Amino acid sequence: MFQTVNTATPISLAVKYNLPVPRYTSYPAVPDWNSSIDASGWSDHFREAFSKQHPRNGLSLYLHLPFCESLCTYCGCNKKITTNHDVEDPYIKALLEEWKIYRDLMSEVPVIRECHLGGGTPTFFSPAHLEHLLHAIFNLAVVPKHHEFSFEGHPNNTTSDHLAVLKAAGFRRVSYGIQDLDPVVQRTINRIQPFENVVRVTEEARRQGYRSINFDLIYGLPRQTEKSLKKTLKTALSLRPDRIAFYSYAHVPWTSRAQRLFDEHDLPDPETKLRLYETGKQIFLKHGYQEIGMDHFALPGDDLSLARQEGRLHRNFMGYTPLPSALLLGLGVSSISDTGFGYAQNAKSLLEYYAAVATGKPAVVKGYYSQQEEQTIRKHIQQIICHGHTSLDRQALSAIHPNWLERLSPLEADGLVNSEGNNITVTAAGFSFLRNICAAIDPRFEPNNKPVYSKAV
Repeated sequence: MFQTVNTATPISLAVKYNLPVPRYTSYPAVPDWNSSIDASGWSDHFREAFSKQHPRNGLSLYLHLPFCESLCTYCGCNKKITTNHDVEDPYIKALLEEWKIYRDLMSEVPVIRECHLGGGTPTFFSPAHLEHLLHAIFNLAVVPKHHEFSFEGHPNNTTSDHLAVLKAAGFRRVSYGIQDLDPVVQRTINRIQPFENVVRVTEEARRQGYRSINFDLIYGLPRQTEKSLKKTLKTALSLRPDRIAFYSYAHVPWTSRAQRLFDEHDLPDPETKLRLYETGKQIFLKHGYQEIGMDHFALPGDDLSLARQEGRLHRNFMGYTPLPSALLLGLGVSSISDTGFGYAQNAKSLLEYYAAVATGKPAVVKGYYSQQEEQTIRKHIQQIICHGHTSLDRQALSAIHPNWLERLSPLEADGLVNSEGNNITVTAAGFSFLRNICAAIDPRFEPNNKPVYSKAV
């Protein structure tokens, strides 16, 4: 179990471990996937995985809604910028065609225990279009009493009608993209978002009965300072969100061209960035939030906090969840599916996605089928990221990864992890370096400074 204490991480460690490492939303990481997975092979794989995995704990569903009306230059997500809302109808038709393709691969009516609408900006779509989409999907599935449905809402365009339609469809959690409230930072990242809009949508969600409200906040943004961040956090926390996702800004201009618009002199150095993180962490803890895994904080009574305490916390491409599912189906452009034994990612461009769906086959363009040894590593990484602890067979791990002890030793010497017998436990100081700890036991990871992954700090 993670040890959460009110201590600061030495700056020297931030410099030492500020290396490009995977974010471990999957194992192997996405850059290690290949294009040898085709639609036919993936169809067979998914059909078999569904028959084996679904009866145990149902299906998690991710719907990627990629459109945004304006470009936020910090964003590394797959998105399409447009103010033309005529794009909504053809995209929803394609999503429903893709859902039908997968329904034909399922041996029984699916039980959807988890659903997340991500983007892009899901609230770009009209309430009527979202209602049509969700009704058509859930009409061909079973939604159990205990489910976890959530969506990402933009405070500038989320309406009471959006909230009402989604609540009627079973959604009880909303995540608002706040990022930063400082006017200088907002202008720099091209996300102008008055606090009054945040207040409006938060209060309206509570009025309608949403039980969990999350705020996405980012540290390490260009022109962000400790003073401005403190003000942002204290202002945001005045609304008492149930959860906080406190993400590190990932500067990856080689994959996100909009980030090339930044003057890199406006970005904080590793020491400053760590101070920004520590500033946020201390404020959250002071206000009664608990640290949950990596990047997340929650109030003690929130489902994530309870799942962490009870050892049920799970992490997938949608983030941390209290409802672990071995089967994740992603629909939409660039979406990722995960069967527990294999991954597949859809085409990243709209034209390619539409063309693929029109063939009546999954729109996958790359992925990975994992071997038993890789599934073992994945299990240990999941345990570390969710619970701060894993138990392993040292001899078996050495056969897979002969250098793991050599890579773990510096982390242990620096007090970030304890290794005793078959147990690896993350210390309070190591909490800020979970990605580095996972990389130490990852036999596929080769330390270098090539522009493949974002840096750890």
